[in-house]
Amino acid sequence: MVSENTNNTRIDFLYLSEPDMIAAGVTDSAKCVETMEETLILLADGDYRMAGASANSHGAQINFPAEPEHAGMPADGPDRRFMAMPAYLGGRFNATGVKWYGSNTENRRHDLPRSIHVFVLNDTVTGAPTAIMSANLLSAYRTGAVPGVGVKHLAIKDAKTVGIIGPGVMSRTIFDSAVSQRPGIDTVKIKGRSAGSTDKAADWFRENHPNVDVQVVDTEQEAIEDSDIVIGGTSTSKEGPSGFPHFRRKWLKPGALLLCPAAARFDDDFITSDEANLVVDYKGLYAEWFHENGPDVTYEELLGIPGNRWWDMYQEGTLPEEKLVNIGDIASGKAPGRENDDQIFCYSIGGMPVEDVAWATDVLANAREKGIGTTLNLWDTPTLR
Repeated sequence: MVSENTNNTRIDFLYLSEPDMIAAGVTDSAKCVETMEETLILLADGDYRMAGASANSHGAQINFPAEPEHAGMPADGPDRRFMAMPAYLGGRFNATGVKWYGSNTENRRHDLPRSIHVFVLNDTVTGAPTAIMSANLLSAYRTGAVPGVGVKHLAIKDAKTVGIIGPGVMSRTIFDSAVSQRPGIDTVKIKGRSAGSTDKAADWFRENHPNVDVQVVDTEQEAIEDSDIVIGGTSTSKEGPSGFPHFRRKWLKPGALLLCPAAARFDDDFITSDEANLVVDYKGLYAEWFHENGPDVTYEELLGIPGNRWWDMYQEGTLPEEKLVNIGDIASGKAPGRENDDQIFCYSIGGMPVEDVAWATDVLANAREKGIGTTLNLWDTPTLR
């Protein structure tokens, strides 16, 4: 933090470890949903900046070749990449920051998370760092809370049953957020890829939500049918769309809310029908993904997030853009949300660094108020200026 005395060049910043972040409230799902609601409204209103010429880029990514020519260079592998995700968010936040992470599926062999995140929050005027924080939980809980905003505005009021396809970390934080908005949820059905990981997930749900009936099911159909809320949390499949969870219309309960922050497949005739109410976290993100990758790279080669497919359809002329609605416009009342208990909503979530900026800002404020963290010094006087 820069002193208010303009003659004082000393810069200190706060370092927050993962235990510090927990003590400062990073896992408070209900509060995070409130913060993400503010963020998504600011996005829809245009009070933000992200990377790229359009200010809508998800971030900058380093990938590796399948067969490196240089000694020591890593080879491509599942989820192997580095990524920087910078953003500015206005409103009461008026903050700028960047999430930086490395990712490698092989990490799990060493009992490490697939991705390892840090976040740097900066003073928007001077650019000085105000905090450097452990960011795996920051990222996980804001990822869960953005769908939680959808639950707040789009789920039926008496939602009781949640179906989960892919019960990994992301689906768990989404479930936490869903329960914070619909405390009447009393049943969760989970469909995983392997018995071992699914049983581990079931144990987590039973431990963390003891009042919820946890059911392990064998098929996507069982997870989807009769569920008020469905969470699709599986990663992209090597088989392409044929390996994505398939949300068939005949399995969907009237009034269902489908939360799709990962690979998911819908039939195009359902998406273009009046039955499907399509909501996205922010249209600008999908427009920029399309711009960055071009019309020849479809959503199948990206993350499988359905909003990318919907934007492809818009570009093809098979889906009108007005059918895609920003959740921020629904939250602010500029666009209609649920009008009856039979409407089916499909909500695509891509994830954006403005969300990390917002939650980091609030967690930092909590840490300062509670005296949490370690103050570190960048310099007293810069050597070069």
